[in-house]
Amino acid sequence: MSAVAQKTAAVAVDDVDITFASKRSKVTALQDINLHVEQGEFVTIAGPSGCGKSTLLKAVAGLTLPSAGSVQLRGEQVKGPRQDIGYVFQRAALLEWRSVRGNILLQAEMRGMDSTAARKRADELIEMTGLTGFEKALPHELSGGMQQRVSLCRALLHKPSVLLMDEPFGALDALTRERMNIELNRIWAETGTTVMLVTHSVAEAVYLASRVIVMSPRPGRIIEEHTVDLPKRRGYAETLETPEFHRVSARVRELLGASGAEE
Repeated sequence: MSAVAQKTAAVAVDDVDITFASKRSKVTALQDINLHVEQGEFVTIAGPSGCGKSTLLKAVAGLTLPSAGSVQLRGEQVKGPRQDIGYVFQRAALLEWRSVRGNILLQAEMRGMDSTAARKRADELIEMTGLTGFEKALPHELSGGMQQRVSLCRALLHKPSVLLMDEPFGALDALTRERMNIELNRIWAETGTTVMLVTHSVAEAVYLASRVIVMSPRPGRIIEEHTVDLPKRRGYAETLETPEFHRVSARVRELLGASGAEE
């Protein structure tokens, strides 16, 4: 891709290899990764366990630097931890002694954001994610799905250019996970945030994505990518019944089955 095109991409990963070395051995986690994510895209990454999906997100966040190649965010080289991204992990990682609003505003305190603007933004996110009425609740008073909503609000508080999500719903029960998928699709459609999400669920990968990336077993390589030709705002049950959903899902399952991945 040309330098001009790279600058328009929210994320540009070019010829990236990542190798972890110890005294005993070297392990290549990622090899020859090329991925460009445009502003406002929702890209999901599927692949077998241990293929380097989470390592790829960490490289975009600047938490792990490439052994070869480069990563850029909005045309700027990633050389270390980035402040302009949001990160949601599998566990909500909330502070047990802080309320819903307090956990969300922790982001503002750490970044030195204007307190008035941060509180206004927190209230907007609380309303957007259906947490109104639970502002003063402590984490142990919330369901797993609600805790993840708080985590999502915290990650979105500073309006990040890119939201990275590493198996954010993997620990939830099936019904709650489905509801969170619906909620995340709505939030993405309303905010236009660029999202990269790692998942082991084929249905989740296809339902949420504008593009699905499929990776091989370690060393992780991108073996195929598929554009999902569906409306940005999607109902759940009806989407799962569309020919497009079945087309992409079948191919992703075929690829993951061939690689020995569990769905």
